[in-house]
Amino acid sequence: MSPGDLAQARAEFLATGDERLLPIVDAHHHFWDLALNPHPWLQQRPLIPFRYGDYSAICRSFLPEDYRRQVGPHRVLRHVLMEGEWDPQDAAGEARWVQALASQTGAPHAMAAQAWLDRDDLDELLAAYAQLPLVRSVRHKPRSVARDAHRPDYAAPGSMRCPRWRAGYARLEAAGLMFELQAPWWHFAEAAELARDFPRTRIVINHAGLPAERDPVSLAAWRRALEAMAGQPNVFLKISGLGVAGRRWTPELQTGVVGDAIRIFGWQRCMFASNHPVDGLVASLDQIFQGFKTLTAGLPREQRLALFCDNAAGLYGLSSTPKQ
Repeated sequence: MSPGDLAQARAEFLATGDERLLPIVDAHHHFWDLALNPHPWLQQRPLIPFRYGDYSAICRSFLPEDYRRQVGPHRVLRHVLMEGEWDPQDAAGEARWVQALASQTGAPHAMAAQAWLDRDDLDELLAAYAQLPLVRSVRHKPRSVARDAHRPDYAAPGSMRCPRWRAGYARLEAAGLMFELQAPWWHFAEAAELARDFPRTRIVINHAGLPAERDPVSLAAWRRALEAMAGQPNVFLKISGLGVAGRRWTPELQTGVVGDAIRIFGWQRCMFASNHPVDGLVASLDQIFQGFKTLTAGLPREQRLALFCDNAAGLYGLSSTPKQ
């Protein structure tokens, strides 16, 4: 099916309810070519500390043909590529490579590019992104600390309360770009301030705020943090990257987190994403999409379509035939 057939796919699913026909926008995944391009965290040794533990299994190229082989029977019609921590000395290099890749292969259809909001070259970088039609948003992981080290007045250099960082963030509105927020949930008080202070810049929370600790106390605190963010109308939630170190990704493991995320943010502001190949460390691409389907089997068709397709398509401007 061609990218222009999204409307047809929606109609087919709504008419039948057959989940084999459910169109999917994968709202967050990666492509990388390690033979050609610089991704230090994947290429250098020793490996860096990582939330899933040993990630050597993903230190290999992952390209559109690899995705197609691994996705199984699922009807993925749009791809939103997330920056893959390309060498920051050439932050725009990845976006240029992705634009060329899309022209050659038809995927991805949008991307979140790397940005360093507190660097002197930000204006130059945003100008470069303005020339690349696929770039819809940027990601700069703000500085964060471990949960036990966090304090309510946290405002370190490079954090969401850092004046220099916020000055860079303020430029996103004029550039017409969204912000991809990847930070642990205990930093969401700072993020809610950011959303409030810049209401015309959309924030897309990556990986549901990283609820890796699944004990009742931690989950209750995570829910409160999500509620604070959900109170800001310019914030959206990606339900992705839910892996827990040392455990397989299963519907049973994720049922509470997925259900709470949808309840707190509402099905109108949530979207599913695979986070592959990174989440290949905890489940296959096929297993993750099937897991999300299993977890939403009781929802109305319109809500499932929103979670799997419509919300991400609308947010990233993918409802029509994509620009290349």
